[in-house]
Amino acid sequence: MKVAMIGLVGLNHKTSPLAVRERLFAGCQEQMNLLGELKAIDGVMEILHLSTCNRVELVASLEDAPQALIALESFLARYGGLTDEEAKACLYFYRDREAIRHLFRVTSSLDSLVMGEAQILGQVKDAYRQALAQNATGVVLNRLMHRAFRAAKRVRTETGIAANPVSVSFAAVELAKKIFGTLAGRKILIIGAGEMAELTCTHLVGNGAEDITVVNRSPAQARLLAEKFHGAAVGLEALDEALCDVDIVISSTGAPTYVVTGEMIRRCLRKRKNRLLFLVDIAVPRDIDPAADEIENVYLYNIDHLQDIVDENIKNRRREALKAEAIIEEEVANYTNWIKELEAVPTIVSLRSKAEGIVRTEMEKASGWMENLETADREKVEALVHGIVNKVLHAPVAVMKEESAEFASQDIVAAARQLFRLDD
Repeated sequence: MKVAMIGLVGLNHKTSPLAVRERLFAGCQEQMNLLGELKAIDGVMEILHLSTCNRVELVASLEDAPQALIALESFLARYGGLTDEEAKACLYFYRDREAIRHLFRVTSSLDSLVMGEAQILGQVKDAYRQALAQNATGVVLNRLMHRAFRAAKRVRTETGIAANPVSVSFAAVELAKKIFGTLAGRKILIIGAGEMAELTCTHLVGNGAEDITVVNRSPAQARLLAEKFHGAAVGLEALDEALCDVDIVISSTGAPTYVVTGEMIRRCLRKRKNRLLFLVDIAVPRDIDPAADEIENVYLYNIDHLQDIVDENIKNRRREALKAEAIIEEEVANYTNWIKELEAVPTIVSLRSKAEGIVRTEMEKASGWMENLETADREKVEALVHGIVNKVLHAPVAVMKEESAEFASQDIVAAARQLFRLDD
């Protein structure tokens, strides 16, 4: 049996700028039947689509790896509106062991902008649930994803990589601390009321912030979040006024267009008497018009600007990351061995079936004299014959399972089929 290859195509924060990730994210979001279209590609047997603020990736089991990988690459380039130059510079693709390792590292947050952040595991699980709901996965990817989740769990429980909670929102708060020295006495505006906004508020309060206002399209959601942190809440219609009175703005909505425009910033600066305004945009697509960075006394940072803080966090976590990488290698080996064993299963089944057929034929030939035996004796003879067959088959079956993980499984399987004439 020829088992499908594992293929992975994508781009992330390391290979592409934010503007490119935004285009690809938006292009894929607009496609109503994304997984259906992907699964219709020749050579694609199973498929999963992962899309976050820092990466867009396709994980697939492939019948025809080289051609199918090229087709998946073209798919991403098309939906992201990437030029040939952008696609060549930004897109990466892996196959088999490298693809498995990459997925396990992503799921375990070893490839995240902030190593050890917890959000990526939930995002991968959501992507998997969507694929399951649309029947886009099967035996190969289902096992792969469960192994990925197992690897992530081991990394979090067996290492200290997540001992101190860090995330993009944490990095944003750290950046604000570096600029202002302290958050005490600073007025902070949070735009959005989702999970990222809540994480941001948690980190702000943990670092001394006392004056937080939450702005959201839904005033009720804004109030719910603000109450958790003893802050204030206003609706989106009050955003202009709110901008006039704060020192720090951190935005993380899911809006498709800019929530804060350059013109809004200019209007509020006149009322602020040119007091400095610090903006952090951690949304994808971006919430704040990049033109705001060109305005005097305004400092705008987005996800890509948080890399310096991320680098500091990575330095502190490298020792634990080494332990995590060892766990990843163990889990990659476990899954790879399973794939190799899977290739041998049909041959093992055929071997046992042939042996059982021989037993049936020979038992039928001996039925004449066996009729004279007592029932108990006849059962003993049958048990003896089956026992001998199982012992004879034990070694070749074990070799096919074990050796296929170490050598080219197709060679092991082919040799077994030839030796036992399973194709005759």
